[in-house]
Amino acid sequence: MHRSERFGIVLVFTLAASAACDETLDATPAPADAGSAIDGTADGAVPPTPSPYGLDVRPANTTCRAPARPPPPSGVVFENAFPAAITFAAPMKIRQAPGEPGNLYVAERGSSTTVPAKVKRVPLSAQTPSDVKDFALVPVNPAGEGGLLGMAFHPKWASNRTAFFSYTRTYAAGTDGAPPDSNAGGPINSGLTSIVSRWTSADGGLTVGSPVEVFRRVQPYSNHNGGDIDFGPDGYLYFGLGDGGSGNDPLGSGQRLNTVLGKILRFDVDGAPPYTIPPTNPYASSTGPEKKEIYASGFRNPFRWNFDRETGDLWVGDVGQSAWEEIDKVKLGGNYGWNTCEGFHKRGSTTALCATPGLNDPVVAHGRSEATVITGGIVYRGKAIPSLTGTYVYADYGTGNVWGIVYDGAGRATSKPLGRVPNPVDFTVDADGELYIASLTTGRILKMKPDTAMTTPPSAFPDALSKTGCVDASDPKKPASGLVPYGVRSPLWSDGAEKERFFALPEGGTITVGADGDFDFPRGTVLVKTFRAFGKLLETRLFVRHDDGEWAGYSYEWNDDGTDAQLLPAGKTRALAGGESWTYPSRAQCVQCHTTAAGGSLGLELGQLNGDFVYTSTNRVSNQLATLEHIGVLAAPVGDPAKLARYPEPSGTEPVESRALSYLHSNCSHCHRPAGGGGGAMDFRYGQGLLATKACGANPVGGNFGVAAAKVLAPGNPNESMISIRMRAEDAKRMPPIGVRIPDAKGASLIDEWITSVTSCP
Repeated sequence: MHRSERFGIVLVFTLAASAACDETLDATPAPADAGSAIDGTADGAVPPTPSPYGLDVRPANTTCRAPARPPPPSGVVFENAFPAAITFAAPMKIRQAPGEPGNLYVAERGSSTTVPAKVKRVPLSAQTPSDVKDFALVPVNPAGEGGLLGMAFHPKWASNRTAFFSYTRTYAAGTDGAPPDSNAGGPINSGLTSIVSRWTSADGGLTVGSPVEVFRRVQPYSNHNGGDIDFGPDGYLYFGLGDGGSGNDPLGSGQRLNTVLGKILRFDVDGAPPYTIPPTNPYASSTGPEKKEIYASGFRNPFRWNFDRETGDLWVGDVGQSAWEEIDKVKLGGNYGWNTCEGFHKRGSTTALCATPGLNDPVVAHGRSEATVITGGIVYRGKAIPSLTGTYVYADYGTGNVWGIVYDGAGRATSKPLGRVPNPVDFTVDADGELYIASLTTGRILKMKPDTAMTTPPSAFPDALSKTGCVDASDPKKPASGLVPYGVRSPLWSDGAEKERFFALPEGGTITVGADGDFDFPRGTVLVKTFRAFGKLLETRLFVRHDDGEWAGYSYEWNDDGTDAQLLPAGKTRALAGGESWTYPSRAQCVQCHTTAAGGSLGLELGQLNGDFVYTSTNRVSNQLATLEHIGVLAAPVGDPAKLARYPEPSGTEPVESRALSYLHSNCSHCHRPAGGGGGAMDFRYGQGLLATKACGANPVGGNFGVAAAKVLAPGNPNESMISIRMRAEDAKRMPPIGVRIPDAKGASLIDEWITSVTSCP
């Protein structure tokens, strides 16, 4: 549910103390967000006049347009590999088949247990969707982190027409059956099963069918399925499995050798079926409990990995728990630390180094301000970008950051930023070594190319708020005249900060309202948010949709005098009087919440804006949707607001379930929705009811934090409901994990009241 490519930059400017474009930020402060779209008058002297419309005309915007994206000094861009009409349904895996340099195979994840996932063959020269052909239909269960996850072509594909797929399906508990792995070390929760199967072609490689299972392993939980497969330079088939799921590896799988969970496995699929053990596997000759399939151990979720086609090195991206994401260079028999270590550190620590004998350190590790779900990449061996030849290129699914690993003169590895791709989920290279990336949520395949535009230096990104054109340059506390104020009915909790919000459209640009009520903004738009907390004006946050159609966030920190705010190059925490503090998000953290699945901007949707609002420039109180339609900023009429969605105010009088679900929508659904990147299968979008949240009675996939009977939502029992537990946490267990240091006591009480009222799961 990403925003249409034909719409552009939005700069959201939330000014913390003023609701009018002609008032200063240090005016009488507005109350902290409490759920009401009605904003008080500037001085409280003259009550606002009820009116059909809050504004008479659309304000002219001649200054507030988002600047060009500050490019990383990488010299590369990521562009669509195919024409815009060619997209895929959740592309999960991309590969070329041996001997087919002109084709790319795309495995779609699948979205249903009743409709098979598709693998498609697309010529690199494809111009229309009709050029894309179905290659395989794979029955899957995409629950949790499952679906069609891996694809590998036999090295002798040209002659034996054999391919292998990795996917999850569900079997009734106890029917998994399947040797050679006995499911030692873990319960069968639901029968979700990781499978590797062999598929052969009977029509010369046009399609494959007749699957034969090679390996099957029941998963204790629905996350950390791993699932990547590939053939190594030794001709053996490799398979990566996560630790079995939940959180913090409750089964100890990463370090146990009597389970295949948390391991890279290696099979010989050319011997007796279903496979034989390569004689050089570390435990091939063991007579003990060690699994003979193990190639390397100590992984949490080795979701994506690849071999360097020149050196044969195996590069693995291992998704972290709560502190670190890591890239490993994996050797035969190596132990990569989980769950003793996470990154270079002891599990869960950001300070204490692991330094445990017998465990291998990663090549690089990223903290949570940079990455949340690492996507292992591939070594670039192309010629189009000579400066990157031999560079390992990888990314992060949550932030979209793309990096290349470079080494200094002492051989120390560092990560060089290369750009950003929405939700990158897989990498491959073609026969020429040129690099492609699959973007899961946009449905596109991107190709890394040289950035020819870098021949001219980019314009400087405004380093001060006063230079953005979105405020009065002579007094940055005053917003520019082209901004339109707005409020939301169910706000996002931000440590109790007072917030106000504005948007500025480019001249002639309009907003398109999607079928789900979400707003799409034109390129060149501006949305701006400023925060006041603990009695200080602290931050103005510009969330920008750039000319490439992608979103990015930029934080400006206000000086103590309130005369201007400076652009921050990275996230930081600022100490305040009284032992308080304020955290400024990094640019990577901005897009962790402003997900592609949620459309980039948050809060700008029919249900959030369908309420009265005080426009202080006219001193009128009016419905926001009626006003926006009247001044001509909507591309099409939305109709009578009384007949449109209207989210309950969490502090209002509507039924407790409606208010609670509205709160979860605004505070949680940007990640907890399909393809949003949040853990588990929860869907907290408003308007679907309790059943659709997939929370009631569900097992937590991120660990139970010592609550043995915990569920995501335990009917009638907040103390056993992870929703409540994590909202009230004050450490790394806290949800939301970004932008919140102080738990929302009123919000948590609302959620507890709702959970208590639930008598049973639907």
